Formats: sequence, structure tokens, C-alpha cells
Amino acid sequence: MTRATIELGDVTPHNLQQLKRLNQVVFPVSYNDKFYKDILEAGELAKLAYYNDIVVGAVCCRIDVLDGSRRLYIMTLGCLAPYRKRGIGAKMLEHVLNYVEKDGDFHSIFLHVQVNNQSAIDFYKKFGFEIVETKEQYYKRIEPADAHVLMKLLRPQNNLNESEK
Repeated sequence: MTRATIELGDVTPHNLQQLKRLNQVVFPVSYNDKFYKDILEAGELAKLAYYNDIVVGAVCCRIDVLDGSRRLYIMTLGCLAPYRKRGIGAKMLEHVLNYVEKDGDFHSIFLHVQVNNQSAIDFYKKFGFEIVETKEQYYKRIEPADAHVLMKLLRPQNNLNESEK
């Protein structure tokens, strides 16, 4: 039996429809045309996940600036249900973590998770994310409408203590 291959690929105009379809299946909210137009410009911040050459997941991020600090916002990170627990989500999140580490100038990474999505909350906590806030009525057309804000604070590369060197 050969081992499954998990690879990440760029989002292009040729596979954008696959991303749209995937998001329709995975997420309870829908995304507008501007979201997908922006994704085409996102470069390394938007990736499709392939499992044995089949698109099964995607991650889409953007850079936000708050009070002069750059933060990476994970807009979507999802995988088709039959392919969960196979390391695909981890591979996508590790890509994001590597991106911010290489850049070295991000304050934090954050995202919103529906309050009843315990499997997603547990997944992000394994990577050092914490619930920092709960926004009531965050979602417009789904129940529950509340969302947790999960955040992972990042250390500036040049602020290591002597004990950490």
C-alpha cells in the first residue's frame, strides 16, 4: 500500500471554481465575488490542499494591520469531512505558520470559529491558539451566530531572552 501524498498548490483562475465549490461544501457561510477576486491576488496566503491529486481542502488568509501591528487573519481553513484527521489541516496551518515565521514581522495570527465547532477549536489549540474573545451575533444567517476569536501571539524574532537562545 502506497502512502497518500498531501500537497499544497496555488489558487489560479483555472481552479478558482474548485475553491468556490469546496467552500460551499465545507463552510456554513457563503463568500462573495470580491472574496474570490482578492484570493487570486493572495499568492502564498491562499492554497489548495491536494490528497493524492484531488482537491480536498483550502486555506485563505489576508494581512490586517491594527494599531501599527501586522496580523495574519485566517479567513478560511477547511477540509472535506471524509479527509479530516489525515494531516491535511495541519499541513495547511503549518504553511501559514511558516509564512509568518519567515516574514518575521507579524504580531499575531487570528481567526473566527463558530462557538459550537469544538473540533476546530481543539485543532487550533493544538497549535498554540487561544480563545481571546467571543463576538455575539458575528454570523448573519447561521445558528449559533456567535463566534470565538482564536489568536496565536507571535514573538518578534529579535526579542528572545538569553534563556531561549
